[in-house]
Amino acid sequence: MERAMEQLNRLTRSLRRARTVELPEDNETAVYTLMPMVMADQHRSVSELLSNSKFDVNYAFGRVKRSLLHIAANCGSVECLVLLLKKGANPNYQDISGCTPLHLAARNGQKKCMSKLLEYSADVNICNNEGLTAIHWLAVNGRTELLHDLVQHVSDVDVEDAMGQTALHVACQNGHKTTVQCLLDSGADINRPNVSGATPLYFACSHGQRDTAQILLLRGAKYLPDKNGVTPLDLCVQGGYGETCEVLIQYHPRLFQTIIQMTQNEDLRENMLRQVLEHLSQQSESQYLKILTSLAEVATTNGHKLLSLSSNYDAQMKSLLRIVRIFCHVFRIGPSSPSNGIDMGYNGNKTPRSQVFKPFKDRCEWFYEHLHSGQPDSDMVHRPVNENDILLVHRDSIFRSSCEVVSKANCAKLKQGIAVRFHGEEGMGQGVVREWFDILSNEIVNPDYALFTQSADGTTFQPNSNSYVNPDHLNYFRFAGQILGLALNHRQLVNIYFTRSFYKHILGIPVNYQDVASIDPEYAKNLQWILDNDISDLGLELTFSVETDVFGAMEEVPLKPGGGSILVTQNNKAEYVQLVTELRMTRAIQPQINAFLQGFHMFIPPSLIQLFDEYELELLLSGMPEIDVSDWIKNTEYTSGYEREDPVIQWFWEVVEDITQEERVLLLQFVTGSSRVPHGGFANIMGGSGLQNFTIAAVPYTPNLLPTSSTCINMLKLPEYPSKEILKDRLLVALHCGSYGYTMA
Repeated sequence: MERAMEQLNRLTRSLRRARTVELPEDNETAVYTLMPMVMADQHRSVSELLSNSKFDVNYAFGRVKRSLLHIAANCGSVECLVLLLKKGANPNYQDISGCTPLHLAARNGQKKCMSKLLEYSADVNICNNEGLTAIHWLAVNGRTELLHDLVQHVSDVDVEDAMGQTALHVACQNGHKTTVQCLLDSGADINRPNVSGATPLYFACSHGQRDTAQILLLRGAKYLPDKNGVTPLDLCVQGGYGETCEVLIQYHPRLFQTIIQMTQNEDLRENMLRQVLEHLSQQSESQYLKILTSLAEVATTNGHKLLSLSSNYDAQMKSLLRIVRIFCHVFRIGPSSPSNGIDMGYNGNKTPRSQVFKPFKDRCEWFYEHLHSGQPDSDMVHRPVNENDILLVHRDSIFRSSCEVVSKANCAKLKQGIAVRFHGEEGMGQGVVREWFDILSNEIVNPDYALFTQSADGTTFQPNSNSYVNPDHLNYFRFAGQILGLALNHRQLVNIYFTRSFYKHILGIPVNYQDVASIDPEYAKNLQWILDNDISDLGLELTFSVETDVFGAMEEVPLKPGGGSILVTQNNKAEYVQLVTELRMTRAIQPQINAFLQGFHMFIPPSLIQLFDEYELELLLSGMPEIDVSDWIKNTEYTSGYEREDPVIQWFWEVVEDITQEERVLLLQFVTGSSRVPHGGFANIMGGSGLQNFTIAAVPYTPNLLPTSSTCINMLKLPEYPSKEILKDRLLVALHCGSYGYTMA
């Protein structure tokens, strides 16, 4: 009886505070209780929970075996980080990939956390499993301001990772101009090759980083191929990086003729060669004529070869036609023409169609067809006619400067095309635009701006209810919406994943209490408990209000008017759960959601995006991952009567092998709520309470019954279908139409 009362009191305190109030005894459960508080830097709550607990602050958890100190360093939760260090957290503990808290703080630019870790004897020379040190992470993300402070602690600025790459290699590859200059000023070897013979210049050219390539060449970098004979110019042409090719030619004029001769190389993509020559032809009238003359000479030479009796006619003719096509393309472009003059716009009549039950791929095509209705059907990323339409941004303050220029830009013109130029750099084109989107997708979730926090799974992001600590937070949320809207409009993928509830907000889909698990799994279990049990005689004395921790200060928030005096009963508990869910998942971040949607809807109409569900929206924004079916089979469990050898299970896996990669991703989302397989494969898939294998449960068959799922436990409820054909048909209906809350179709 005493134990039951204790549990009841603990439950009551938890519900009143809308969080856990006592740590579970086992470290595994306790750490998932503490993690969201650490991510939000709620140091008082963390201190309170740790004060009467035997929790091991060095306990390693999750698929990558990180400690809470890793989480604090990763999120910039400096108060919690100091608290953990004072309680004995090891600053040099390495996770499964060999990363220390200092590595994560360096990667994310957490200056205060780095300083505290160094103060507590964090070792700057520790390498992770790939040989990366803190200096590598700073270089990867261009954290020049922190590099100046850290380089004095580093014993060797040219320390190599497992592939022989130094910090200079990765800084050049990612185009971090000031970081490259800092490393060179600190004595970095400008011509240091990695294990494959690739130098920093090679790395800069591999990603079309014009600015860093120019710095290296200006400082005397040698033009060297790798061990396979691949040159920096080869990489620039393969990627279509015309602006970087221009820099190489400035320092090595002989490379101009090399590019011309590349037009005969069938292994090089013709459209990439066109992009390079198009850029070069825009530099001057004389350059334009030089390119045309050189191409004409190559075409003439190939034409003469056709007259030789010993020639390979088919090969020579194919080569000649390729050169002629390239010549014609450059000729049409000219040194000042904005486009090739061909109007590929489509203005045909559109017939409205019901899209709800169309397959995902068909809906994508319909979506873009109507999104771009009335716009020219040309490359969506191009150089505008008017120089004033170019987005001129500063690399060293890319988030703020991009926010400023996008907010001032003409929305209609941005829908038609984007051109980006970094201040002080001449390069433009698709490579620069792709880089811009890639950098901004990382900056949007940069903890420095306090816009988003990591969810409990450590891989997805949720709007930060405390983002108001940044005075410009709503402007930045609007900008974040604009960037994701622009990316979707121009089919540019972003390397960022949000919680399922945030995708629902974008789509206008109501959240439910199960969505709470993404930010507080233990509290979600408590909500589930009061729904599953009769609370009439428990004496919980709950009211329609909760206490919340805002940076260490406790505040009571009513769930509805007068909620503090309304008791939660068996009859109204469902309303209580829904209201507290809306508080945690919607009301707490409503201004942020509204600002984001204001920017997003500037480019993506709500009526069009609502064709998709929250799982499909993730695929639209972030792309299609690869799935290893054999690993999936190996790490699947069976329950409720199913066994691996059962015919239905055999049919199921045969269907999974037969369907497309897109449909496999939809299946994974349908059952787990995520389109991604974690590092280490299906063995490391997480459920609501930690590791939880993909599970298939038997369900009695009735005609037209669709498969259903329980995403919190990664369970597919698969009816015992009488044939493989029926199984496949029902499964695909569920995947492509999402069931939409129904189990029959």
